[in-house]
Amino acid sequence: MTNPLLTNPQAFSVALYEKMKQIQPGIANLEWYEFQYCLDNVTPKEGWQTITIEPERDVERMVNDVNYYSSIHLRPYQGNRMVMDEKIIRLLRMLFVGLVTGDYLPEWVNQHFSFDIRGFYFIHRTEYFTDKSRDHLGGKPFRKFEEKQKALETQMGISYKVFKEANAEVDDCFLEIIKKLTCLKGSPCVIAIAGQTAAGKTEITARLCEAFTQTGKKITSIEMDNFFTDRDYREARGIDSLGKEALHYELLQQCLKDICKGKKIITPRYDFIQATSSHTLDGRLREGCSPVEIEPADIIFMEGNFPFLLPEIAPLISIKVLYLTADDIRLKRKWKRDMDYRKKYDLMYFLNRYFREQYLMAEQAYIPQMEICDVLVDTTHAALWVTPEIAHVLEK
Repeated sequence: MTNPLLTNPQAFSVALYEKMKQIQPGIANLEWYEFQYCLDNVTPKEGWQTITIEPERDVERMVNDVNYYSSIHLRPYQGNRMVMDEKIIRLLRMLFVGLVTGDYLPEWVNQHFSFDIRGFYFIHRTEYFTDKSRDHLGGKPFRKFEEKQKALETQMGISYKVFKEANAEVDDCFLEIIKKLTCLKGSPCVIAIAGQTAAGKTEITARLCEAFTQTGKKITSIEMDNFFTDRDYREARGIDSLGKEALHYELLQQCLKDICKGKKIITPRYDFIQATSSHTLDGRLREGCSPVEIEPADIIFMEGNFPFLLPEIAPLISIKVLYLTADDIRLKRKWKRDMDYRKKYDLMYFLNRYFREQYLMAEQAYIPQMEICDVLVDTTHAALWVTPEIAHVLEK
């Protein structure tokens, strides 16, 4: 027998509104009719009673399958309008129906998913820590602080100022640890800071640069993103963003070797708005484009998604850092940074891409690097992890 809530649109909406307050407390900041505006965009034309839900174990299996995310289309169209990928919509509708009927408990949904109010969709909660990474980093955090990011969960967008204030204690501790380690390593010292998009790695690198400059050190920075080839080229050929083929790899390798020898280097420049490189695929500077000139320095910061995973690059890195932030918080940062400020993406492309990439990048880039890094900053849980070897040095 069909649940009567599924055949009564208003009753369904009211019931879901109450359930969703338990999933995402920020829903309480919406009036019911505002919630209804959002719900109208994802309501099936044939009614909620047409949505078939799957057992919890099958849903868990689906959202922990790399192939599920690989099959997400970034730019699906209905007519001349870009839309959300049908698999994302299907998941959303199943979770909504399951919550209303009671087949899915809010506790189970919260365990496996977070809900983004502005995008009005669910994203999978990625478990970044593995037994291997915990063992590699000594089994417990080196330092732990109050988790102030919890206060940001109800916000629809997070500016860097707010993000920085929430992470002040763990960031300050991290700055002190890096300053001590660089003294022990000598110069030139290459510090690679890897991290997810919008995790805060660019900003923390800038703060480290400022801190070292104040001590009289000569500082420079190499951004791996500047070595990306054109986005259209990568996407058209299905090139994995972690592969050498996605980069001007020979240029990157040579530049890092040269600057470690005290030589000035000239790198490509990547245009994040146009998603194009200053260089052609064969490494030539395009007409009208300007490269990046970088002078040698005592401390060389290397920022990017996956520097530790590149076999020719990893041995040149003195200190390997992973700067980690939970996916739902990063998404709020991306709303503010990439959509409000940069106006970087089409809305549906933005949502499809984030849903797809956050899981794939975790599996392919960040989790493997957590298992080999020297220092890990977990901003969401306000925890700083280091290897036992480094902990021994720091505690002297």
